[in-house]
Amino acid sequence: MTDDLLARHRAVLPSWMPLYYAEPIELVSGSGRRVTDAQGRSYLDFFGGVLTNMIGYDIPEIREAVERQLATGIAHTSTLYLIRQQVELAEKIAQRSGIPDARVFFTNSGTEANEAALLVATNHRRSHQILAVRNSYHGRSYAAMGVTGNRNWSASGLNPLQVAWLHSGDRVRGLLARLNAEEQVDAAMEDLREVLATQTAGDVAALIAEPIQGVGGFVHPPDGLFAGWKKVLDEHGILFIADEVQTGWGRTGEHFWGYQAHGVTPDLLTFAKGIGNGFALAGVVGRAEVLESVPAISFSTFGGNPISTAAGNAVLDYLIAHDLQANAARVGAILADGLRSAVGGLDCVAEVRGKGLMLGVEFVRPGSSEPDPALTNRVFEAARDGGLLTGKGGLYGNVLRMGPPLTLTEEEAREGLAILVDAIRSAAGVAA
Repeated sequence: MTDDLLARHRAVLPSWMPLYYAEPIELVSGSGRRVTDAQGRSYLDFFGGVLTNMIGYDIPEIREAVERQLATGIAHTSTLYLIRQQVELAEKIAQRSGIPDARVFFTNSGTEANEAALLVATNHRRSHQILAVRNSYHGRSYAAMGVTGNRNWSASGLNPLQVAWLHSGDRVRGLLARLNAEEQVDAAMEDLREVLATQTAGDVAALIAEPIQGVGGFVHPPDGLFAGWKKVLDEHGILFIADEVQTGWGRTGEHFWGYQAHGVTPDLLTFAKGIGNGFALAGVVGRAEVLESVPAISFSTFGGNPISTAAGNAVLDYLIAHDLQANAARVGAILADGLRSAVGGLDCVAEVRGKGLMLGVEFVRPGSSEPDPALTNRVFEAARDGGLLTGKGGLYGNVLRMGPPLTLTEEEAREGLAILVDAIRSAAGVAA
């Protein structure tokens, strides 16, 4: 029973591992965009294992690819041997990365991917100075935490890097929020120049940034801001790392990678989550001269293993064959437009934001910009009661996050929208 499993969970797992919902649920089966819990209750999933189950559940093409690899008897060999699935996937990712003369290094998670990117960037530039963005999240290891600009997710103040912080693209609060898009880009460039002049010494290795901040509540700057930053970076030879762990693979709808909205090409790009569709698969892709900046032997025991890369190849092939990027744009517009129309005018909704199938709703106390995490939680629980799973996030825990599988249908989008609108209105005490 779930209650027994919850007690067992609490007896053997650390308390700092959060569980969703006042009454946590165990998901025991899934198909398409729907999952079923241990009590037999079905839910439409708008969070996809934190944007990881990108194609959905029980997809035959992915299952069959993994089963074919399992049937060979080879689940693992280590990268000391050639792995055909790994090479094939690396070729596809390098070709689609937009980075010239690209090389790919596979890891198990986004944390490891960002750690690897920081390793090569600091080696290449012979500097441990990093520029990062406020409200960001890049992982749970020491260097990745060190460049995470969200106190709630920084579990240690110890840091192997020297970090200087830039303003985010938050349009609800902060120094840049009051500016229009063009002014915000200009101000961000001015901020970067001042940070370089006052908070750094000598060479700086890299800037790492998410095109849309995931844990940060799907906050994102105006298109073109990265181009403004890169103009300044290029003046100093500073590398640019695009953290595409959540924004990659066409999720934003308008582009295959989030960085492409800014008209720039990063030196390094990290990826994870969706490419494995539940299998542990991540990595970093970058220019050869940068990615080769490792002066000693280094490898990832399980990174790019035969099982995960078999899944990854099937995921990427499915994604492209079914043009899921276009689907993300089309179905995401139904959700975004529907939310803005139905609840965007409520005085407790500060902003409906995001791109494609990466959408957030920020809740505040009426008539102010003061975060309202209590209301957010009521909406979160009400949506679950209505049969819809979502996520939470934001610096103050006041943002409802949605990252459904990219296979979401228009009918399912409208179904989820109706549940969500009802949850928001009821939680806010607004008459239907």
